[in-house]
Amino acid sequence: MSVQRIDVRERVMARNDLLAATVRDRLAAAGVAAVNLISSPGAGKTTLLEQTLDHVGRAMRLHIVTGDVQTQNDADRLARHTDRLVHAVVTQGGCHLDAAQVSAAIDQIDLHDTDLLVLENVGNLVCPASWDLGEGARVTLFSVTEGEDKPVKYPKAFALADLVLVTKIDLLPHLRFDLSKALSAIRAVNETAPILCVSAESGAGMDDWLGWLHAQVSLARRAAPAVA
Repeated sequence: MSVQRIDVRERVMARNDLLAATVRDRLAAAGVAAVNLISSPGAGKTTLLEQTLDHVGRAMRLHIVTGDVQTQNDADRLARHTDRLVHAVVTQGGCHLDAAQVSAAIDQIDLHDTDLLVLENVGNLVCPASWDLGEGARVTLFSVTEGEDKPVKYPKAFALADLVLVTKIDLLPHLRFDLSKALSAIRAVNETAPILCVSAESGAGMDDWLGWLHAQVSLARRAAPAVA
């Protein structure tokens, strides 16, 4: 008697990757920049996005897709800062967003009236690191309330990042957090990604963050095919 093993996870991820490629092509054709935010729970993704929406106002046509395990609390918070639709994906226990969920969300968006799509992934440094959503850039957040060695404990989330944000730096005077050790840990797994230190509460580093987002939008626009 013989046994055939079927690796369901590999098949699911292969289908996800195909759909992610389709999402990426759709966004690229419309000249839309897409950013995937990954972090531990509580690292400050939603607060950062609240402040981002307040700063860019109508100058940037920004859509957000939020991923949460059970509630749409984050989406409700963000919706108070924008007149554009905020998509709440409640994963019912799932530990990450996937490309099918992103594809369904952008079906409801006028991509030609969009500059930037932000994907606020489920708070988790393990699962989201392995799933392509069709984004153009990946941003990993790392709060000063976490251990300095978090990047080497969860290397994939940091190694694949196009930008690392060290968040909540306004709390540094109140913590035993060694920023130099944290920066060294990031560089141990990712030698090239820019690192920005920010505080959404105090505003420190927000100009640099917003400048990076504007650069992503400009890149996506320049790369878009010309409309006949």
